Amino acid sequence: MNSITLYNTLPKVFLQRTDLQSDVWRKQVTLERGKTYLIEASSGTGKSSLCSFIIGYRHDFDGSILFDGKDSRRYKTKDWIRLRQQHISMLFQELRLFPELTAMENVEIKNNLTHFKSGKEIEQWFEALGIADKMSSPVRLMSFGQQQRVAMIRALVQPFDFLLADEPISHLDDANSQAMASIMTDEAKRQGAGIVITSIGKHMELPYDKTYKL
Repeated sequence: MNSITLYNTLPKVFLQRTDLQSDVWRKQVTLERGKTYLIEASSGTGKSSLCSFIIGYRHDFDGSILFDGKDSRRYKTKDWIRLRQQHISMLFQELRLFPELTAMENVEIKNNLTHFKSGKEIEQWFEALGIADKMSSPVRLMSFGQQQRVAMIRALVQPFDFLLADEPISHLDDANSQAMASIMTDEAKRQGAGIVITSIGKHMELPYDKTYKL
């Protein structure tokens, strides 16, 4: 997949609003593979909804979302499965980890399906993110910032053309934010992928190709 285009897209809950000032909603925006984007938003402007629309978890929007020119409304279940397995990976704001599983098990449950990364590569990421000592710890016993790092590793153990990261560093200090940014950008570069980061304030310091105000 080389492009994601939003054409006159708007959450249906916003249809009656006339005060929207957005670079994204009711506009034509194309996100290109290999580029890095920041979407800045205020709370309640539809940031997480946008990610859910793109990944296909929600469809309550007006307008269109196109993948390489193909309207996502024509996608069938098999198409969405293929998209999530091969083309778009997502780091959710709420993380969606399994609290009863260990940090490593949360990553392995996905990597065992994709067989995309070796155990050594995954362990190196845990080490680089300062949570190597937490690999065998249940996620429920970890801080939210530590869980964010686990969720990032899980998001990277699959092929993707675009990585969506919804508020990925909201609970991280600068050092861990930089470490996560380095790992994310290195893997995206290796795959020739695009990165789309959303933020309501604190965000990764990256050389963004384009910043949009939601």
